[in-house]
Amino acid sequence: MFRKMRRFKQQISEEECVRILKEQPRGVLSMIGDDGYPYGIPMDHLYMDDGHIYFHGAKEGHKIDAISRCDKVSYCVYDEGYRKEGEWALNINSVVVFGRIHVVENEEKKKEICTLLCRKFTDDEAYLQRELENAFHRVNCLELVPEHMTGKLVNEA
Repeated sequence: MFRKMRRFKQQISEEECVRILKEQPRGVLSMIGDDGYPYGIPMDHLYMDDGHIYFHGAKEGHKIDAISRCDKVSYCVYDEGYRKEGEWALNINSVVVFGRIHVVENEEKKKEICTLLCRKFTDDEAYLQRELENAFHRVNCLELVPEHMTGKLVNEA
């Protein structure tokens, strides 16, 4: 069902893909938007040990409308890259995850996701508590269940 990577010599391991998903803070979530147009948006994410990727956002809007029509999505994440000594070209590891996404209904799970996402960006506990008190009731959490994942190292030369 999913294509094999054409440039398979550049493929990175599943372990390396997971490392990138855990370490990098954001990527681009792509869906089928209005009138069949692709709709890709930058998103903060949380990769958890269950192998799923979690997001937070508003309870309504283009993203929610798109996933309610079609739950198939892709999510692309890439690292900051590196340059080899004496070379100008950047070497970048990227990961693409294909899967199905749905709204997290369990309130405790939503709170856990929001808490861990916030802690990914700040250790300010007062800020976290204010956000949970003031904004949690307006938040939707989404769970991406991967069906296929590939990663590769690309040299931009």
